[in-house]
Amino acid sequence: MRRRKVTYPPPKTATKGRGTVPGADGPRDPAARTVSINLAAAAGRASIRIGEKVRILSGLYAGEAAVVESVASGVISSAMVRTEAGRSRRARTIDLEPIRPGTVAAASEEQQTAES
Repeated sequence: MRRRKVTYPPPKTATKGRGTVPGADGPRDPAARTVSINLAAAAGRASIRIGEKVRILSGLYAGEAAVVESVASGVISSAMVRTEAGRSRRARTIDLEPIRPGTVAAASEEQQTAES
């Protein structure tokens, strides 16, 4: 008596019948790994100084006010900032906006500190 050939159902990860969209296949697809680089970040902001109040424009603490603790120059200049909540992080200087006395952002900051 001969044995029958065993058949298995197709795997659920089968790629048959799937419509392919360029760049949507996954991390291993070279078309999906495109990156855009902000070339203005290399120039940075020369106006950022130690001890200055700044607003963080992007990242984890976006929108928070912070104080510059140190500035590091390099290919992309960055600054170590400490937020008013006491947390610190390194941010590109292009992502920091100075808060000047007398500006609308600084006036709202002063009102918030006066209320608390």
